[in-house]
Amino acid sequence: MDSVEKGAATSVSNPRGRPSRGRPPKLQRNSRGGQGRGVEKPPHLAALVLARGGSKGIPLKNIKHLAGVPLIGWVLRAALDSGVFQSVWVSTDHDEIENVAKQFGAQVHRRSSEVSKDSSTSLDAIMEFLSYHNEVDIVGNIQATSPCLHPADLQKVAEMIREEGYDSVFSVVRRHQFRWSEIQKGVREVTEPLNLNPAKRPRRQDWDGELYENGSFYFAKRHLIEMGYLQGGKMAYYEMRAEYSVDIDVDIDWPIAEQRVLRYGYFGKEKFKEIKLLVCSIDGCLTNGHIYVSGDQKEIISYDVKDAIGISLLKKSGIEVRLISERACSKQTLSSLKLDCKMEVNVPDKLAVVDEWRKEMGLCWKEVAYLGNEVSDEECLKKVGLSAVPADACSTAQKAVGYICKCNGGRGALREFAEHIFLLMEKVVNSCPK
Repeated sequence: MDSVEKGAATSVSNPRGRPSRGRPPKLQRNSRGGQGRGVEKPPHLAALVLARGGSKGIPLKNIKHLAGVPLIGWVLRAALDSGVFQSVWVSTDHDEIENVAKQFGAQVHRRSSEVSKDSSTSLDAIMEFLSYHNEVDIVGNIQATSPCLHPADLQKVAEMIREEGYDSVFSVVRRHQFRWSEIQKGVREVTEPLNLNPAKRPRRQDWDGELYENGSFYFAKRHLIEMGYLQGGKMAYYEMRAEYSVDIDVDIDWPIAEQRVLRYGYFGKEKFKEIKLLVCSIDGCLTNGHIYVSGDQKEIISYDVKDAIGISLLKKSGIEVRLISERACSKQTLSSLKLDCKMEVNVPDKLAVVDEWRKEMGLCWKEVAYLGNEVSDEECLKKVGLSAVPADACSTAQKAVGYICKCNGGRGALREFAEHIFLLMEKVVNSCPK
């Protein structure tokens, strides 16, 4: 992960890596946020996500899937949907990260090898970006490792910069933690309290706590960055809610962050509706796509009991489950699975059949979920309210969905998607007025 300069009032690294001592200077500002610019026009605010490919802790961490979405996709979705940025960029040195960034609608700055080293700082990469983009007046440096970021937070910070005249704003979180000095042999043999009086330990509700940088974002105006600072001038913090303050640094953070994202993450502008119908492609989703043929020319397929349980749980919760295939599979073989689901096989146009089912049940598209894995599923995946693919789905299908399962087709993907639906439906219920 790119390192971020913190504590700018005492020491900030400049592009050559030498510390600039002392407080950042007070800066004069004009309407565009730059110095010596007399043109009156709205300042160009650019979101910039730094995502190099050489993460040491987790290989290609920035595009590793978290709750079915590439890590970087969570912050790009929030930035784009906030509506406050004239442009949204990803600075990267890696082809796969570039492809994912473009898939989510961001522009890409291919950073040089000079600012892609382990020793490179965020400031190095931001300054390089600005050297190629003279149109940018303000940079909102958003950390890819903060997947619970919401558009509302970015909107409020943009207002602080544009309307209230701040030169830099950074995110913090409030913590109620007592700090103690470190014991060092030969230097300090005993510990001492740093932010409390042990004789009068306050209760949590009687103490405001302290503010800590959480690394979610750093906004700064161009002239400040060009002087070697991300924090300075007229400076302010923006306090984020604790549940939105998630930072993924090491692999052990991943399962914890995944649960937090599923509960508190931002899933897009569209409000979820309660799912009433799940359509699952048979080959490659319900099954692993392998077909075995017996000596008497009968088809033999396999499926995972976990997926059968997933179907049962969905039906018990009131969600209709139907199966579809473009192949002329044997209905007799499928019936022997005893899943008790309506199915259509030998379907040349899956979207037409799903649309017919939707109308038959009196549903809107937002009330339909779809699990597919092939090019033939693409239109359905794009149309429905909730879409998913198994981990081994084709790239075309993966690009069309909102959730990519960890499990392969025929190996638990359907059960996993069912669990995802249940969790999102819980969000729908909890968001309804009481």
